[in-house]
Amino acid sequence: MSKLVDQNESNTPSLSHVNQHGEANMVDVSNKAVTTRVASAEGFVKMTAETLSLISQGKHKKGDVFATARIAGIQGAKKCSDLIPLCHPLMLTKVSVEFELLPELSSVKVLALAKLSGQTGVEMEALTAVSVACLTLFDMCKAVDPEMEIYGIKVLTKTGGKTGDWQRS
Repeated sequence: MSKLVDQNESNTPSLSHVNQHGEANMVDVSNKAVTTRVASAEGFVKMTAETLSLISQGKHKKGDVFATARIAGIQGAKKCSDLIPLCHPLMLTKVSVEFELLPELSSVKVLALAKLSGQTGVEMEALTAVSVACLTLFDMCKAVDPEMEIYGIKVLTKTGGKTGDWQRS
């Protein structure tokens, strides 16, 4: 069973964002310990070999698409609680967004890391950073490659908190 569930009185798993009446509910984290929490996530943008070459050589007429996508991803992580209902607004201490060219897959791999010292995890912020960076790559390149695909967005790791460390197998 997922670690993202709480146990209710009957000891059966229940979603942590749903109260005993089945209503959406923001989790109270005020009694959780402040710990360093880090999460990483990845996603991919598949494109034509020509588009990949264009952006990797910095020859796109819109300029450095990676710099723009990096800033967008960082901003996305900072705005996560404005986008995802019931997410806590967090004081992030670090967000990074990196890109890896995968010519054999005709794709760009987007990696994000989110970090803070706080009472709740940063998985959603890492996922939002990746998602917004992927969307920005798509937006900047759609005129030359409208058939791009965004795929494989997922959490890779998380550390800190009551449930401890987790890594995708």
